[in-house]
Amino acid sequence: MDARGMSGTRVDTAGWVLRSAVTADVEPIAELRATVMRGDLERLGRYDEHHVRQRLRNSFSPQHTSIIEIDGELAGCVTVRPAEGRQWLEHFYLAPHCQGLGLGSAVLRTVLERTDARGLTVGLNVLQGSAARRLYERHGFVVEAEDPIDVFMVRPTGASTAAERS
Repeated sequence: MDARGMSGTRVDTAGWVLRSAVTADVEPIAELRATVMRGDLERLGRYDEHHVRQRLRNSFSPQHTSIIEIDGELAGCVTVRPAEGRQWLEHFYLAPHCQGLGLGSAVLRTVLERTDARGLTVGLNVLQGSAARRLYERHGFVVEAEDPIDVFMVRPTGASTAAERS
């Protein structure tokens, strides 16, 4: 699949790769987070230019983070770290020009295949009203709890996806 990127160049999402994050990735990821989350955070009245980046910096763990690249360029990132008896999926961001092309599903499928192989449950939280919630539901996540800002979701190991159920 391909689309026009922000620069007008074609983006072919079929050739994506995951590489291990390094400390130097923190600032590009912080900028990506600020861009991707701005709309939802503004809608919820929670956008703060500094805090949106600092929150990523404070919780960045290169050992648990993978960088999504297409042709050697940053396309996104995803973190999966152990927490509270499960794996916690967080900081899953795709550059705007890479969204809606199936890349998120492909990356999530890869991540979940790895956690399933290890027999692990995966938890996450997504902002209320975020379009990302539909992605997670299609991949077997169900709501565990919610509050006015966040929806907490869980996916037991081996949960079926919407595609498998139909």
